[in-house]
Amino acid sequence: MATVVLRPGESQEQLLKRFRKKVAKARILSIVRRKRWFVSKSELKRIQRQKAIRRERRRQRKLEQKLARRRMMQRR
Repeated sequence: MATVVLRPGESQEQLLKRFRKKVAKARILSIVRRKRWFVSKSELKRIQRQKAIRRERRRQRKLEQKLARRRMMQRR
């Protein structure tokens, strides 16, 4: 849990800003969003597998674009 203590001479806005930074750094919101609903292990594996497939496809497309650019440069 992220906690902040009001410093002498610190405004409420500055305190809130420090609290938000701590929450973001600790990734509390992403954890809360992820745990909002129960996800079974099999569902989690399926989601991770889909993400891995998408990631690999993106890498492949990027590599193909890079190679295509190289071929274009060599033709000039």
